[in-house]
Amino acid sequence: GVPRKPGMTRDDLFNTNASIVRTLVEGCAKYAPNAVLAIISNPVNSTVPIAAEVLKKAGVYDPKKLCGVTTLDVCRANTFLAANQGMDPKDIDVTVIGGHAGITILPLFSQVKGVNISSEDLDAMTVRTQFGGDEVVQAKAGAGSATLSMAYAGWLFTENVLKALRGDTDIVQCAYVESSITDAPYFASPCKFGKDGVEEVLPFGDLTPYEQAWFDKMIPDLKKQITKGEEFVNN
Repeated sequence: GVPRKPGMTRDDLFNTNASIVRTLVEGCAKYAPNAVLAIISNPVNSTVPIAAEVLKKAGVYDPKKLCGVTTLDVCRANTFLAANQGMDPKDIDVTVIGGHAGITILPLFSQVKGVNISSEDLDAMTVRTQFGGDEVVQAKAGAGSATLSMAYAGWLFTENVLKALRGDTDIVQCAYVESSITDAPYFASPCKFGKDGVEEVLPFGDLTPYEQAWFDKMIPDLKKQITKGEEFVNN
């Protein structure tokens, strides 16, 4: 797909990238129906449902083998928290739930043990995790969006999928998948990966009142973006 330019949201990419993802997934359905597909083209909240509907039409949809890559949100949350706490990002693993766009991104900093965050810093880090991509787009001033960090996140995610496929156990990472743990039909949460792809969609634990407020705000947006993807294929 194409990257964002200044002033664009991920959703502004829909018209271009929706068609690209549909065409690519049609090819996957025909020639590699059993592959695990990791969708990284934005808007991921909509392109994963697009891929699902294409695979359903081809009769080869398996929810265990389709996921959206939200690893960059985890990398950002780890980085911001590490800087705030004087820690190494490698020693932190923030669970980030929801989707992969703006307020649908919800880092659960409250679940990281041994950290003490002021309410001001919590708010700043949450919003920066949600809109960190916009910082990059603005800084590049028309030259694209996140590239190296997205490549790194894609590599991290894919390495874990491959390790699970070869039989490694206890591979758990956040991914945007078909899910029944909320009202949204697709949702990012920790997932256990195995030899067939997504082995189990795990619960994300208890939310603080602060996180619950973001969660309640996020769900209607996320549902709309999912519906937009499904309707693109079916209408």
